[in-house]
Amino acid sequence: MFGYLIRRTATSLAILFAVSFAVYAIFALLPFDPAALTCGKNCNNPAIIEANRIRLGYDVPFWQQYIVFLGGLFAGRNYGQGAAALHCPAPSLGYSFNQHECVTTLIGRALPVTASLAIGAMILWLIIGITLGVVAARFRGRSADTASTVFVLIGTSLPTFLTGLLLLVFVVIKWKIIPFPSGNYTPFFENPIEWAQILLLPWITLAFASAALYTRFVRNAVIETLSEDFIRTARAKGLSEKVILRKHTLRAALAPIATMAGLDFAALLGGAILTEKVFNLPGLGRLSLSAVVEYDLPIIVGTTLLSAAIVIAMNLIVDILYAFIDPRVRVAA
Repeated sequence: MFGYLIRRTATSLAILFAVSFAVYAIFALLPFDPAALTCGKNCNNPAIIEANRIRLGYDVPFWQQYIVFLGGLFAGRNYGQGAAALHCPAPSLGYSFNQHECVTTLIGRALPVTASLAIGAMILWLIIGITLGVVAARFRGRSADTASTVFVLIGTSLPTFLTGLLLLVFVVIKWKIIPFPSGNYTPFFENPIEWAQILLLPWITLAFASAALYTRFVRNAVIETLSEDFIRTARAKGLSEKVILRKHTLRAALAPIATMAGLDFAALLGGAILTEKVFNLPGLGRLSLSAVVEYDLPIIVGTTLLSAAIVIAMNLIVDILYAFIDPRVRVAA
């Protein structure tokens, strides 16, 4: 098992290095002057552009820029020299002249919002999806199965932004079931009740579509597992259906569910752009979207690299969990 962990970790680090180089190369070699974007869309002052080019290190070849960028990840980075120098501590992902802050600082403020949104939504869709999927498989062809099918059709048909808007219009404005606070976001440790109140509707919005997909997937996985030979053997031994379902069926269907959950969670951590926009949450999705609109290249590079790192890290975690669930994976690897 230890050798498997070492191999998977080394592979993930190599992939992360390759992805960071590719992302940095794509944005660094685009056919426009990145220094011209540091003072607004309509910047036409050559002196300011040249000063920003030198301060950000765009005046050296690409390979030198990348080496300096990698160094900033581990040791921090200074932008400019003398009294006017700007310092971004490690891990430095760049400096935004539009926001006048280090990219890491901006991401540090946005990441807890997106993480809270992703964790809550994942817990909600796993509970709903696994429960409905097991019930639909257990009572296949009955009314519970039909009701789950209707839920799946509705959940997969409605876009997330439309689900969010419907919740805002009916739950908050028309029926006034949940009062929507005036603030954008309240950290958990400042006011847990208001934190949950702000994120409840975004959780439901994201969980609705994902729970529908998980319901269909779990139903099919459980039905397929129930037809396996070891399930017939368990029934022949006189085990009850509850024991078979809990100890044998769910364990066999858990590995692909863990894989899906890990990758979906990584995608949400990369930024749930539409949901954050609908509910005005200051997360990574809104930060990335505003950076694209304002042509803020350092933020775009930083959020892109962070999203890639999250996906790679979650893939590694999923592989490790998969190895614990199914020992055959360790042998095959």
